[in-house]
Amino acid sequence: MDKVEKYQSAVKAIIQKHAVPYEPGYDEFETQTVLDDVNGHYYLMDVGWDELKRIHGCTLHLDVKDNKIWIQQDWTEYGVADELVEMGIPKEDIVLAFHAPYKRPYTGFAVA
Repeated sequence: MDKVEKYQSAVKAIIQKHAVPYEPGYDEFETQTVLDDVNGHYYLMDVGWDELKRIHGCTLHLDVKDNKIWIQQDWTEYGVADELVEMGIPKEDIVLAFHAPYKRPYTGFAVA
C-alpha cells in the first residue's frame, strides 16, 4: 500500500468512526459520508430538518493532497489530528488547514 492509499484509508476510517446516527426524534435528519478517492475529498455532513430549522453542516472535511492529510474542518469533540497520529500518520504529514497559514508553524503539525 503506497502512502496516498494509506492516508485515504486512515481518513475514511476516521470519517466512518464519527458517522454516528442521531437519536430517533429527528425524522428528517441524517448524517452523510462523502468519500471521494478520485479527488481526495472526504466529508461528514449533517443534513435535514429539526422541526422548522434547516440543518446543513459539515462536521468533518479532510483532503488527501500533496502526500499529506489536510484537515479543513473539524467539529469533533477532541479533534481528529491526534487520532491520525495514533494511527501512525506523522505530524509532518498532517496540515491543520483550518488555521491561518501564519499560525500553522506553531501547531506542531505541517504548515502546508
